[in-house]
Formats: sequence, C-alpha cells, structure tokens
Amino acid sequence: MAKTVNGAFDVFLRDTVNLDPEQTNKARSSRDWLVGQIQSFSVGDDKFPQNYTDKNIFFGSFSRRTKKRPLDDIDIMICLNANGCTYKELPDKIEINTSKDSTRFLEYVNEGTNVLNSRKLINAFISKLSKIDQYKKSEIKRNQEAATLNLTSYDWIFDIVPCFFTAEDANKKTYYIIPDGSGNWKKTDPRLDNERLVNVNSKHNGNVLNVIRAVKYWNNRPTMPTMPSYLLENMILEYYSERSTPASQYVDVELVNIFNDIYTRVYKVVNDPKGIQGNLNKLTAEEKKKISDRALVDYKKAKEARIFETENKQSDSINKWKEIFGDKFPKYE
Repeated sequence: MAKTVNGAFDVFLRDTVNLDPEQTNKARSSRDWLVGQIQSFSVGDDKFPQNYTDKNIFFGSFSRRTKKRPLDDIDIMICLNANGCTYKELPDKIEINTSKDSTRFLEYVNEGTNVLNSRKLINAFISKLSKIDQYKKSEIKRNQEAATLNLTSYDWIFDIVPCFFTAEDANKKTYYIIPDGSGNWKKTDPRLDNERLVNVNSKHNGNVLNVIRAVKYWNNRPTMPTMPSYLLENMILEYYSERSTPASQYVDVELVNIFNDIYTRVYKVVNDPKGIQGNLNKLTAEEKKKISDRALVDYKKAKEARIFETENKQSDSINKWKEIFGDKFPKYE
C-alpha cells in the first residue's frame, strides 16, 4: 500500500526487487566460510591443486550488487597455483598443458596426453566438497563450467569455478582462464565487469543499481521473451555510459528513459566490455521485435504515469506502474 509514487517505488524495491539485507549478510558469511573450506583442500593431499588465494574472485550479479530477488545463485572463482602448467590459445578454445613439475594436476589430464581436462578438475572439487560434514546432505554436481553446491539449509546455490590467473601477455594484460563446459578452457576477466559498473554507477551518483534491478524484474515478467541478465545489464550500462546528465535518484524517472532506450538498443550490437566474447546480443529477430514492442508499450505507459504524477494524480500514476510491473507493485492506499 502507498499514497505516493515515490512511496510505492520505495516499498516495491525494498520488499519485491532488492535482496533482503539480512539474507545478503547471511549469504556472504556462508560464501566466505565455503572459500575457507576450499582453501584447505590441498592440505595433506599432494594430488589436489593448491589455491592461489590472492587471486580468488567473486563474480556475477550478486557480487556486483545487481542481483534482484530471489537470491538463487552465488558465483565464486577459486584460483589455482599453476604448478608448472602453461596455456596455449587455439582458434576455438584454450588448452592447458601440464609439465613434469605439475604433480598436482597429473590425475586430471586427458588419457595419454598432458592436456588438462577441466571436467576432471571440476569433478575433483565435487569430490572434496562432498566430504565436508555440513554439505553431506547437499546436492553437488557439475554444471558446465562450475561445481554446483545446492545447500539444503539455504535458498541459494553456489557455483564454484576453478580458474588460473595468467602472466602478462604482449599487451601487458592478464586474464582468468576458466572451464568452457566441454573439458577445455576459455578466457574471462570479471574485474573489468566490476570496474565498469563501479565507474558508471559513480558517474551517476550511485543511482544506477536500483534501475538495473528494477529493469531485471520487468525483464522476467511473462510479457515478452526474457533477455539474458548479463546482456540486459550491459545494455543499461551502455546507455548510462553514453549519457552526460546524471541519473535521477527517482527510479520512475529513469525507467521512462530506459524503456525508450531498450526499444531501439535491443536491435543493436552489445559488445562484451571485457573484449572477449564479442557481441553479447544473441537474441533472435523474433525475440528482439517482441522485446522492442513491449519496451515501447511500457515506455508510453511510463510517460503517462509520470504525467499523472506531475498532476498529483498519485492513484492514476501508481495504477499505470502496476500495469507495467504487475500485481506485486504496491496498490494505492
């Protein structure tokens, strides 16, 4: 219930869109405890890789604070000491090769070769995780590039991604190398995603995060095809990177602009800010049209809602926003 549009958005963000602060704190504590357990896996086991602790990194929307409810997954990259391994870039993959000194990786190579198999390494993590007393009743399995830990005691799962940190290349760049889901490896660098978000949000006085989370909620409504969360986040960041005037602290003001922008931007190339994946926009022509059409419809409704608000027709404005966001948007009291 709310008497004003601002009040309605405050309630909507607090109770429906943004993560619950208490749950967030609990999740971070659980994550940190898990990392501590993983760091001990190599103690007393000379066949399990040692951790390169300084290069462990949290990634994904939970880490970037762009996660909307529900909190269903937390991503962790566990960096390993290379122990004499080297990598080679091929056209469609990265290959990691062990050496005679790579004693902690010899059990995880493809048979008859010195090529490190990322699936075997993930399975080794799964085996170790299953021996932790607190996780014995949890579901632990491999899912593409991660070991997935589905806890019985919490609502979220942990995606644990083993990785390596590279030396500087010819361009003085460093990367993380992670499993590609097919037994090989690929490059990534979540540091660049984090830096971009911090810089754009700072440029707009900290007002971008709530907008991203609200639009992610809109994106998941059954009114159009759902865009991949990472694609949508980067579309919004592109918009704010190009914009010179600071974002408003009022989310409803920004949503008018964002819906109008998505209406056209969904047809465009959205480049990976890390310079690794190329165009992130893999939507089909049909999906792009449906999303564009919905963005246009909701842009017009958002404009109407803003006009009602300026005329102090709070009830009419709130009802318009309810048309956009659905039944969980607060009613006018």
